[in-house]
Amino acid sequence: MSEPARHSGLGAHRQPGRASGPDGRPADGRSPGRLARRFAAACAAALTLFTAAPAVALPAGGNIRPAADAAATAEYPVVLTIETVTPQLAVPNGTVSITGHVTNSGKSALKGAHAAVRKPVSNKPLQRRSELQGVASRTTPRGDDGTELDSPQYALPELKPGQSLPYTLSVAVSDLGLSESGVYELAVDAWGSTADNPRDRPLGIARTFLPFSQGGTEAQPTKVTTLWPLVHAPVLAAQTAADNDQTLPVLRDDSLATEFAPGGRLYELVDTGSKLTGLTWVIDPDLLDAAFAMTGKYRVQKPGGEAAGKPAKEDNTVSHDASPAAEAWLNKLRAAVAKSGNQVIALPYADPDLASIAHNGADLTGMGTALDKAATAGRLTVEGRLSVDTRSDVAWPYQGYLDQQIAGIARQAGSSLVLVNGASMPDPDSVNYTPTAVRPIGNGQSAVVADDTVSSLFQKDLSAPKDQTDATQRFLAETFTITHEQPQNQRGLLVMPPREMTAVTAKVLAGALQTATDKWLAPVKLDALAQSAPDPKANTAVPSSADYPTQARATELPADALSGTDTIQRNLDTLMRVLTLPQRVRGPFSAAMVRSLSTEWRSQAPAGQDYRQGVGQYLTELTNAVQVPKKKVVTLAGDTGQLQVSVRNDLTQTVTNLKLRLSSNQPNRLRVGKEEDLVLPASQSVTLRFNAEARNNGPVTMIAQLYTTGPDPRPYGAPQVFTVEVTSVTNGVLYVFAGAAVLLVLAALRFVRQRKRRGGQPHEDGDQPIGDGPAADGPDGAAGAGPEEPEATEPGPAGDGSTAGGPARKPRASSPDGRDRTTGDEKVGP
Repeated sequence: MSEPARHSGLGAHRQPGRASGPDGRPADGRSPGRLARRFAAACAAALTLFTAAPAVALPAGGNIRPAADAAATAEYPVVLTIETVTPQLAVPNGTVSITGHVTNSGKSALKGAHAAVRKPVSNKPLQRRSELQGVASRTTPRGDDGTELDSPQYALPELKPGQSLPYTLSVAVSDLGLSESGVYELAVDAWGSTADNPRDRPLGIARTFLPFSQGGTEAQPTKVTTLWPLVHAPVLAAQTAADNDQTLPVLRDDSLATEFAPGGRLYELVDTGSKLTGLTWVIDPDLLDAAFAMTGKYRVQKPGGEAAGKPAKEDNTVSHDASPAAEAWLNKLRAAVAKSGNQVIALPYADPDLASIAHNGADLTGMGTALDKAATAGRLTVEGRLSVDTRSDVAWPYQGYLDQQIAGIARQAGSSLVLVNGASMPDPDSVNYTPTAVRPIGNGQSAVVADDTVSSLFQKDLSAPKDQTDATQRFLAETFTITHEQPQNQRGLLVMPPREMTAVTAKVLAGALQTATDKWLAPVKLDALAQSAPDPKANTAVPSSADYPTQARATELPADALSGTDTIQRNLDTLMRVLTLPQRVRGPFSAAMVRSLSTEWRSQAPAGQDYRQGVGQYLTELTNAVQVPKKKVVTLAGDTGQLQVSVRNDLTQTVTNLKLRLSSNQPNRLRVGKEEDLVLPASQSVTLRFNAEARNNGPVTMIAQLYTTGPDPRPYGAPQVFTVEVTSVTNGVLYVFAGAAVLLVLAALRFVRQRKRRGGQPHEDGDQPIGDGPAADGPDGAAGAGPEEPEATEPGPAGDGSTAGGPARKPRASSPDGRDRTTGDEKVGP
């Protein structure tokens, strides 16, 4: 830590009109005794700018480019950047080269300005991490940023507002006055005046850190575990497609084809990671399945989303040949993870969002089942695809944020180790060093807590060179300081980059690790770190859900999305009960259901919603392939009969363990027989007949519902509602009696007329007239035929009019409409 008395080279007096720092020293960090030489030094620097061996390099052709957007103030209108520091670790007798840009972000032109390196304010290194933070938090030039060196200096041409110019400054390590190994501030400032303010003053400053090593340190290297995530938003759909008796996978898009190819994010992650040792690869098994699926023929859904809920066909998917890039990527990954000292962590299949489930779906019964399946499938998939041992009892909640609910869900899912963001479990202020990362949190679980400051360096966008250098130098500074806080007390550090780490971030992190490895860091796999003895002074309290970050909660999967997935799980279980070949559906749908819970949907909420809807719609379509066809009105003509109901199976496999139940909303008017079990062959229909008994005429609403058989029967599919129109229940009986009464009346009238006409005498042939009384019995006891009606017979079994082994019999009475009301065998149905 610097003090005014130790600030060599600064006089006791300040020049009038010059800005001062908080300690009374000039804010520009320049010695008053050197002010007289400033102009000469600037001229000399300007002269050397065009010499054969310049200390400062202009861009090719001396081009001046437009400036990027940068923050500036009226007092400090220049924005400087430090974009490279070479080497990243200074050594005695070496030279450090610094490149960057000087940008005029003010409103008037720069006049007589130059850029120069500042010598650290003290020859002592920064001793505490809090001192590093203090330097990083400064925004304007200060006296404690050090003293500007006379050489090298970069004389700036007149820069108009908005213009930017690159610079290069090379400084000897000996000129920086570094006295011992440690971390020092490295600053570059701009000095001069502007057209609207001719006062000579500091115009802006850029800072970074420079570790300096003289070698021979006796500090115990810090064990560092670096997570190396390989995740991607789910691309495999629930559907599969048939092609020449071969089942083809279906992808929702073809984004992975680019990512697996050289230059793609996933390719670069594996390529960069393969050059490191002691990595902990954290892999989503679903990504491996997608890569494997692409090593053969596959199909991709056409854009638009309508294909997500429909069976995969040629008209809604596009065929793709096997991807050489996917196969090459898998082979490259297998070689990388097999390196000695590496470890593979298998995330639960498709990386389900533990935090969302804990906060919005913990009471859903299907979530526990889904997580159990995901954990088992994750381990088996990674081991099978990569041929490597893996650990699958590690939970990594979103961004490492932890609370008590998340810890509970992780424990239920079988996770004994939780990867935690240091912001969730900060150490108390009383601990003035960095404790080891392992913390027991109770209930048989341990947390491995990532260092918040170190990990946050790689959570931001590192696409700009200045941000890459800032992250690298700060990483080196922080880890160097951690190691030397207690040089004889070896501790463990967890580095947690973002889940979807970019290729650029991976390269920055890899470069920083390679610089520090075997100097003050020792890379180790997660198991080695987890076995470290925990520090008794470290924080082990898991925060409550009230302390969970608001910004993280805002991106969670909503409760209705989780309940929808829970419904999918229940409906899938129902479908599995009736299929004779359930494996055709169980695998794709179980995986798709877990994919709908993926943590990666946090950053792609609309795509996640579309995916979940597509899975649900497709499952509904499969379920509805076994159904009762729609019907509206059915007529039952009589008091008894049969209702015929068809059930159709449009699946390509036999369906069993189903029964059909008919129920009436008015059982006092229409009752039907008991439920019927059924077996439905593939792509066929079966018709079932239910005995029905009606008591009243009129419409009756009937419900046809399929149920599963066995324990805990469940409704299968939607109910089919139709109307049964009951007719002639009472009228048919009345027709019989009315017809008989009419015949009796007519017979009586004829009998009276004949008696009156014949005076009551018998007919001359001795036969009794029709209606005159009983006819004479024949020799076999059959009734005789009257003279006006021939003898009639009932048809025999062949229907040819012959008798059935006996004498002829009178025809049975019929109702006036010609229907035989004694049989009551009218049938109703399609």
